[in-house]
Amino acid sequence: MRSSSKLVQKYTWGNFFIGLFILTFSLVCLLPMILTLAVSFTDEKSIMRNGYSFFPEKFSVYAYQLMFRGGSSVVQGYLVSIFVTAAGTLLAVAITGLAAYTLANKNVKYRNALGMYFFVPMVFGAGIVPWYLICTALHLRDNIFALIVPNLLFSTFNLFLVRNFMSGLPDELRESATVDGANDALIACKIYFPLSVPALATVGLFYGLAYWNDWWNAIMLVDNQDLYPIQYLLLQLKSQISMLKDLQNMGGGAAGATTPTESLKMATAVITVGPIILLYPFLQKYYVKGLVVGSVKG
Repeated sequence: MRSSSKLVQKYTWGNFFIGLFILTFSLVCLLPMILTLAVSFTDEKSIMRNGYSFFPEKFSVYAYQLMFRGGSSVVQGYLVSIFVTAAGTLLAVAITGLAAYTLANKNVKYRNALGMYFFVPMVFGAGIVPWYLICTALHLRDNIFALIVPNLLFSTFNLFLVRNFMSGLPDELRESATVDGANDALIACKIYFPLSVPALATVGLFYGLAYWNDWWNAIMLVDNQDLYPIQYLLLQLKSQISMLKDLQNMGGGAAGATTPTESLKMATAVITVGPIILLYPFLQKYYVKGLVVGSVKG
């Protein structure tokens, strides 16, 4: 009886220290986000005088007022980014899943050669000039497709991640469905895709992050301000505020000290990172499972 109580006590203390370590590590990861949020609501003069602080000396929403002044541009940029991210991610995941099913299907002739065809462009890139010429030839200029199509084609890493996951599924599933009269499209959509949700959710997170954080396509292919994504709009806003502060400081004016340069940086981080932070917990279990299983099978 005494040995049993010692055993329970031993494991209880072990679980306590493990939980304490996880809690400490979580707080260490959470503190930078809290600091970013706190600084975004801090008056610029307080930041310049005291530096970054978890407890603002003077509360201010001036940085957010600057970003949402006029309202339409930032809100429009948010809507554009949400649409581009949702549509692009869904299409990219579908293309990647279908290509991965093709490479995982042992009945496809020359599937290894096809896999090498996908792999070579990842190692040898043509460069920005051919990319721009192709986008121009496809009329990807000043339209919503210019923000979706250039990033639509799957990356080789995502392709082989899903392919390895699908290769671990029993071949009997495809064989039995074929006997029942199902074609490859039906087998992929009705059998392989539902069973490959962890891997597809993992690459979906990769694609979603790439689309949400993309500003390069807007710089290169879009001149219409109504089509600017939120990342490019905030990049322009930060550049304008920094230039305004430099001009005011060079002129010796006192107004330059009140320009919310630091708080604006943090406010833009809060606005851009917020949706991803809210989305990630729902995909975390699929992300971990798909990444681990897809990397060891195949």
